[in-house]
Amino acid sequence: MSEKLSFDIMGIQKLIPHRYPFLLVDRITECVPGEYSKGYKNLSMNESFFQGHFPGNPIMPGVLQIEALAQCSAPILLCLPEYKGKLALFAGIENAKFKNIVRPGDRLDMEIYLTKLKGPFGVSVAKAYVDGKLCTEAIMKVVMVDGETK
Repeated sequence: MSEKLSFDIMGIQKLIPHRYPFLLVDRITECVPGEYSKGYKNLSMNESFFQGHFPGNPIMPGVLQIEALAQCSAPILLCLPEYKGKLALFAGIENAKFKNIVRPGDRLDMEIYLTKLKGPFGVSVAKAYVDGKLCTEAIMKVVMVDGETK
């Protein structure tokens, strides 16, 4: 097993090109390149998407939960020597399910496990939880392409 890595927000910004308001992961608590990644997003009422989804009953959009999972998964491949300086792009999403509502004040805990890697293509099983309850799950496919974070 490889060494476990972790990244604060500054380290995450060195890995992926996302910035506020589209940076949807606050910390990577544990990552073993080529195997898995765990991290979280703290959600506050100040998140821009809560202002319009839904006013008076704010809910984190499912598509942003999937994006948070994707951003949390980035170090799994980007920390491997062969993918250093690459960009990870969605190649597909399968069996996405939204099982519980995510609201302001929640902490979205994420776990992503790489299940297949063939050349520039990877497949992961991703799950997000709030207070130990499964909120989101999906099979995510990624392709690694040339490009780097500026």
